[in-house]
Amino acid sequence: MADGAQAGVSDFAERLRARCPMTVRDFMAACLADPAHGYYTKGARVGRAGDFVTAPEISQIFGEILGLFLAQAWIDQGRPADAILAELGPGRGTLMADAARAIERAVAFRPPLHLVEINETLRTEQAAKLSGRGPVWHADADALPDAPLFLLANEFFDALPVRQFRRMGAAWRERVVTPDFEFADGPEVPAPVAHEVPDGAIVETCPDAAAIVRMLGERIARRGGAALIADYGAPVSGWGDTLQAVRAHARVSVFDRPGETDLTAHVDFAALADAARAGGAAAHGACAQGDFLRRAGAHARAAALIAANPGRRAEVERALARLIAPAEMGRVFRVLAVLPHGAVPPVPMDGY
Repeated sequence: MADGAQAGVSDFAERLRARCPMTVRDFMAACLADPAHGYYTKGARVGRAGDFVTAPEISQIFGEILGLFLAQAWIDQGRPADAILAELGPGRGTLMADAARAIERAVAFRPPLHLVEINETLRTEQAAKLSGRGPVWHADADALPDAPLFLLANEFFDALPVRQFRRMGAAWRERVVTPDFEFADGPEVPAPVAHEVPDGAIVETCPDAAAIVRMLGERIARRGGAALIADYGAPVSGWGDTLQAVRAHARVSVFDRPGETDLTAHVDFAALADAARAGGAAAHGACAQGDFLRRAGAHARAAALIAANPGRRAEVERALARLIAPAEMGRVFRVLAVLPHGAVPPVPMDGY
C-alpha cells in the first residue's frame, strides 16, 4: 500500500479512537459505511482477487436457481406486468445477471432491474455485467419503487451493524469499543431479547436488518412479490459473539486496519422471519442452502451444463459441491423466503 493510503487508514483509525468509547454497532457502521473510508463505500472487494468469494461467484447455478424460484412465484401470483426485480448488495452484479437471464429464458419476462448499492466502484462493475438491462440504483431499500417486488439478498444482512450485549446476572450491559480498541462492558440497558441466555453470555441484535425485512414484508403483503434471503447464520435465536473480520480470504482482528477489512456477523434468521411477519407477510425457512438448491434442481442444472461442455465436468461438480455440501456452504448458509400469506413457496422450505 502506498504511504499516502496507509496514512489515510491510520488517520481514520485515530479518528475512531477519538470517538471511543462507542457501541459495537457504531464502530461497525463507521468501519463499513464511513463516506470517505468505509469498507463498502470504497473499492470492490468481492471475488478471488478481493477479500471473499460469494456463492454467485462460485457457480452460475446459484443465481439461476434463485431466479427460477422468483419466476415461479411471479407465475403463481398471476404474472403481474408491473413487477420489478431487485437486489440488496448486488456485489459485482453476477447474481442479478444469472437470475435475470434465467427468468427471461424461463418465462419470457424482462422486469426492470433495481439495485441497492452504495459502492460506486461496484456500481460500475454491475453496469458492465448488466449491460443492456438499464439497472436503476438506490442508496437504500426504502427507495425501491412501490410495485410487486421480487427481490434477492445474498450475503447482505451479515454486513449490517450489530449491537452486542452481555448478561450479567439480572442485568444487561451493552458492549462498547474502548480507545485502546478493546471490547468492554458499557452502560446497563433493558433486556435486549426475550429468549433464555446463560449468565455471562453475549447476544447480538441487528435493528437495521429487522427494519429492512419488516419493510419488505409490508410491501410484499400489500403489492405482492417474493424475497429470497441467503446468508450464513442460525435458524433460531441464540447467543454468542459472532462478529468477525476477513481480509484477503483470511480471518484477522476486528480492529485490524479499520475501513480496509470486511466486518460481518451471523444472521439471526428467526428475527428476520419475525420482522417479515410483523410487516404482514409470511416467512418460510430458514432452509439449509444445500437442501434448498437440491430441491430446486441444482443437480439437473449441473448435468445440463456438463452435457453442453463435457470438458467442464470437474469444475462444475466442484463448484456445486461447494454450494451444497454440509461441510462447505450447504449447512451454515440458509435461505429464507418472504411471500404473501397464502402463497406456496415454489421449493419446499423447512423451518418456520
